[in-house]
This record gives sequence, structure tokens and C-alpha cells, in this order.
Amino acid sequence: MTDDRLIVALDVPNALEGLKLAQTIGDACHFYKIGLGMLTGGGLALARELIDEMDKRVFLDLKLFDIGNTIEAAVRGLAHYGLDFLTVHGDPYVVRAAAEGKAGSDLKILAVTVLTSLDRADLDAALIQPGDVQDLVVERARRAMQAGADGVIASPREAALIRALPEAKGKLIVTPGVRPAGAALGDQKRVMTPGDAIRAGADHIVVGRPIIRSDDPRGATQAVLAELR
Repeated sequence: MTDDRLIVALDVPNALEGLKLAQTIGDACHFYKIGLGMLTGGGLALARELIDEMDKRVFLDLKLFDIGNTIEAAVRGLAHYGLDFLTVHGDPYVVRAAAEGKAGSDLKILAVTVLTSLDRADLDAALIQPGDVQDLVVERARRAMQAGADGVIASPREAALIRALPEAKGKLIVTPGVRPAGAALGDQKRVMTPGDAIRAGADHIVVGRPIIRSDDPRGATQAVLAELR
């Protein structure tokens, strides 16, 4: 049986490459992430193909951020695609609008707390209020869940702290910034291995480059699953 705790990020330029990767990985993975970088390369068409033709689950990672009416309209339209997860920025008004937009569907709204590629210096440059990064992540997660998010995106290093929040009961924690033991970190700054991320409280982990840039994507997927177990 496929382990849906692993979400493979199809971070490739277009839908044709994404479909080829999914076909190569085959039944080793049942859950895929499609990000903003592929949107102009047929990302929504690929989502349809994965869901309707290959019976896969899809996480659309767009990190939507706009005025409330626009967020609500965008999410309402995307809710018809049969997606499992959709990301929005974790500002409470954005989350509330997204929750309105997905009403009546099974779509899960995941709130972005602080991107896993950012550290305190990056937040200072963006004029984000002072404070420890972990504290900011946990507080943003708490407020987003209070506003109606079905879960949050957060570094695995913050997963245990978020899981301990009363507001996190019954909510999802999805963690990018996961690297198998020995893998290169790339641009990620707050990372953890797959098994450690799950033990810290994550429900799903997202792995991209260590799998999709491997000479054997199917084998790399199976290796991550073995680490999870």
C-alpha cells in the first residue's frame, strides 16, 4: 500500500516533464505537489491528468496572497479541480477568505507560516517584526488555524511546537525542507530528515530535488519511504 505521508514535489518546468516523472515513479508515490513555477507550463492541466487519469492525489502549492474577495474567488474556482491541498499565505484574513471559497468541497487549505528558505536575516530585510523565527512561525500557525486553516506549512524544526498547540488538534502539518540523510541542503536552511520530521509531528513531508534530480527517481522515492518507516 502506498504511503501518502510522502508528497513528491514535481518542481520541473512543464507538465510534460512532470507527467514523465510521475510515470517513472509509478506506484511508488500516490501524492504529488505542483508549484507556482509550473503554473504557466501547464500545471493545472497536469493536476487534472494526475487526478483523473492516474488516480493520484495533488497538492497545489500557489501560496495565494491578495485581497479577500480575490482569494475567495480564486479558491472557489480551484475547488472544482478535485485537489487535496492548496496553500495560501497565513495572514488570518487570507485564510478566512480561502475557507469561504472552498466551502462545500473536500479541499484542504494549508497556511504558509514562514518559508523554510528564510532565516532571521531574511525576515529583517523584509521588515518583519523582531523575534525568534520559531516563535513567529508558531504564532502565525496558531492564528491561521484559528482563522479556519485546515493545517499549516512549516519547517520540520517547528512541527513539534505547532503540534503542541491546542489549536492544532485535528489539523494537518505539512513540512517542506526535508532532506534524506546525506542529501545536499540546496537553498533550505531549516531542514530535517524524513523520519525525524514525522516523529516531530508532521503528517506529510514534501521532497523534491533529492528525488526528481536523481538518476533513479523511483528508487529515490522508495529510499525516502524506507526512511519514513
